[in-house]
Amino acid sequence: MEENNGTTVTEFILLGFAGQHKSWHILFIIFLMIYVATLMGNIGMILLIKTDSSLHTPMYFFLQHLAFVDLCYTSAITPKMLKNFIETKASISFTGCMLQLLAYGTFATIDCFILAAMAVDRYVAICNPLRYPIVMSQRLCLLLLVGSYTMGFLNASVNTSFTFSLNFCKSNAINHFFCDEPPILALSCSSIDFSIMLLTVFVGFNLMSTVLVVVFSYIYILVAILRISSAAGRKKAFSTCASHLTAVTIFYGTLSYMYLHPHTIESQEQEKAASVFYGIIIPMLNPLIYSLRNQDVIEAFKKIGKKYL
Repeated sequence: MEENNGTTVTEFILLGFAGQHKSWHILFIIFLMIYVATLMGNIGMILLIKTDSSLHTPMYFFLQHLAFVDLCYTSAITPKMLKNFIETKASISFTGCMLQLLAYGTFATIDCFILAAMAVDRYVAICNPLRYPIVMSQRLCLLLLVGSYTMGFLNASVNTSFTFSLNFCKSNAINHFFCDEPPILALSCSSIDFSIMLLTVFVGFNLMSTVLVVVFSYIYILVAILRISSAAGRKKAFSTCASHLTAVTIFYGTLSYMYLHPHTIESQEQEKAASVFYGIIIPMLNPLIYSLRNQDVIEAFKKIGKKYL
């Protein structure tokens, strides 16, 4: 892999946000606070589910792993971004860039499939409540989880290996705040048609397959809720899905914009903003989304509070 001067590429420069050198201290404080809140929220959610036996159900089994995955993929990019804010040269080694893309891609894809598994769980709980404990068995939950992790690793490893097998001779400056695939491909002097096709196919498949599972699950859920005679019953049934539906809408909407819209020079700053929302803000919001309107989680917090306060 060569740069313009013919030397081997050993590192990349992360250009970050436009004008970040003027306000790096403000950006550092803001993103540090967000990252700390993300760590506290997701670790707190994991510990709460582990310690409260009333939350040992399939729904919270998946939520616990969603919190873990959110921690992992935001941690793949945020600490390095914070470090680059305070350094004069925001660089990342070639190997470090490859590992960052692999980790980020793996956990972001796992997130898609866990959200789909959670939609299936809600479908069974509302549409077939009597058989829920039988259908959503521990074995099925583990299979869905292992499948999610497998799909995440396969997707990321294939895309990462093809991306970093290209020759880089245009520049080593990545116009982003982390090693994401589209801005890396823009640096290649090799043909990137196959890599772009591969990225589109993989992201398209992951999005379409998981979105279809979510959409069809919620169509059946909506039909089942509308058949409930009492208004109180309909409200209770819908409240069990509201948090997940909110998280799914935010997650898939941002992901679709990031990877499936045409990439232009004018859209690069917008893509960075979308990446911030998807990779940094959403992992912070998820614990709030799943706890503020979730009566089970609120009750678990109350029990913990009474026990230790």
